[in-house]
Amino acid sequence: MSQTRQQILILHLALPSLESDTVAWALYDGATPSGTLPMQSGDSYEPPYSSVLEAMRDGWNVIQVPPLPLYIHGYEHESGHLPYEYVLERKVALHE
Repeated sequence: MSQTRQQILILHLALPSLESDTVAWALYDGATPSGTLPMQSGDSYEPPYSSVLEAMRDGWNVIQVPPLPLYIHGYEHESGHLPYEYVLERKVALHE
């Protein structure tokens, strides 16, 4: 008998296009055993996927797309949060 667990992948892209390069990421894996350290920021210099489209081709489902940022005249070059955040999920089987 197998059970499934959810994995959540958050990808921040350079541009709003699903084919744009990944610039930051986080992975939350519900399939890891209790007490196991989850992925930490800085664990890898390479993103798990180069784009959202690549992750989709590997079975990830997009569950949230970012709203396009509203840039106010005179503040276009202010720094802040990463504007193009996509949230993806997939179910993985656990075999007991």
